[in-house]
Amino acid sequence: MLLPFCIFWSSMDYMSFVHLHVHSHFSLLEGLPKIDELVRAAKKMNMKALALTDYGSLYGAIEFYKSARRAGIKPIIGLEAYILVGENTYHLILLAENEIGYKNLLKLSSLGHLENFGPNSARELVPRLTKEWLKTYHEGLIALSGCLEGEIPQLIYKQENYTKAKSAALDYAQIFGLDHFYLELQDHPDLPGQIEVNNGLIKMAEETGLPMVVTRDVHYLSFDDREAQDILTCIKSGRTINEPGRPSFVSVNRSLNSQEDIGSRFRHVASALENTVKIADRCNLELKLGKWHFPPVEIPEGKTANQILEENARVGLKELFKEVTPAIEERMNYELGVITKKGYAPYFLAVADYVKWSREHDIVITTRGSAAGSLVSYLLGIIDVNPLYFLLPFERFLNPHRPSPPDIDVDFADNRRDDVIAYVTQKYGADKVAQIITFGTMAARAAVRDTGRALGYS
Repeated sequence: MLLPFCIFWSSMDYMSFVHLHVHSHFSLLEGLPKIDELVRAAKKMNMKALALTDYGSLYGAIEFYKSARRAGIKPIIGLEAYILVGENTYHLILLAENEIGYKNLLKLSSLGHLENFGPNSARELVPRLTKEWLKTYHEGLIALSGCLEGEIPQLIYKQENYTKAKSAALDYAQIFGLDHFYLELQDHPDLPGQIEVNNGLIKMAEETGLPMVVTRDVHYLSFDDREAQDILTCIKSGRTINEPGRPSFVSVNRSLNSQEDIGSRFRHVASALENTVKIADRCNLELKLGKWHFPPVEIPEGKTANQILEENARVGLKELFKEVTPAIEERMNYELGVITKKGYAPYFLAVADYVKWSREHDIVITTRGSAAGSLVSYLLGIIDVNPLYFLLPFERFLNPHRPSPPDIDVDFADNRRDDVIAYVTQKYGADKVAQIITFGTMAARAAVRDTGRALGYS
């Protein structure tokens, strides 16, 4: 059972500061810490809340949410968005205040990846958002003005146009609301331009009444990790450590520092520290995990998915077995009982449908893995192997005492895979179909090779 956050946290516990701008290794080849390492470090520093704001994506959101909750740390889900303004791309921090905000983060992230994936200012391909999308999906989100790559800092420092920067800040405040947009002072005094930007933002806050927050653009846990993180960025860019003109932050402390440390440098803007706590207090996202949502399959009026599953299984029973023995009937009924009790009937019907469609359209397919142990899968035409003949156990595929769902692996001919994806997308809707990402890590040999290349060894 999940206990309410108020049992664990009160504002006095935050020690006057909460990190709201933090990257993990899901900021690919930019952030260094793994999720569990990040959470352990925060726990060691007695942090009671922490945000995750990886670049352009929510890859680590669920893992972070679970890990932080287990550690007694309040998770704040966010991302560092890329905002396309004219021909320029700027950074903006978005934090989910509640479930509505989280869903809007999901929507915005998807829009950026699917409809506006293009080059940023460094010519890297990134998921870019527009201000029009922010206007549509701003509810439940808290925005921070971002690092030096944000629109407002860029206007202050690079373009030296304070008036235009103030106008941009008021524009964001209008989009998100005066109490949902914050000017972001960053704790990077060694970064060229940061002090000038911070001073400009403080002046702007005094003139406009916009609230401020203090952040550190965390990319690793300890300052000792800075060289490793620098090598990581070289691997990403294909450049070497000693290459002239290469962007480097190796002299800038972007570690996860303590509340006391960061607070000691911003006593002159105490409200900006306090606002990090207030934001953490306001961000109360409760994710309902573990419940499965299957696409709506076609069910005749007056019928249920469970009934259709049994009917289709019995049709297959007559077609595939000359003689239906009591043992076969018992096995089918047992499997149907487990499947329907767990609510997986729509899943089996959906898989059977696209497998049938594939065969009807001469697409070579094969089903592999533990699904071969399911008689119901055989009766529906999902697999070609009779599990009873080979004495394959159903429980290897779907155990009534195990909470994990069934996993039916279907392989399609490479040259027709897109046809199957197009079919299920058209049938269930583009918002119901996704290609699931997997993340690989460098093996030892590859890590040594790429590190050596970044250090200038061939």
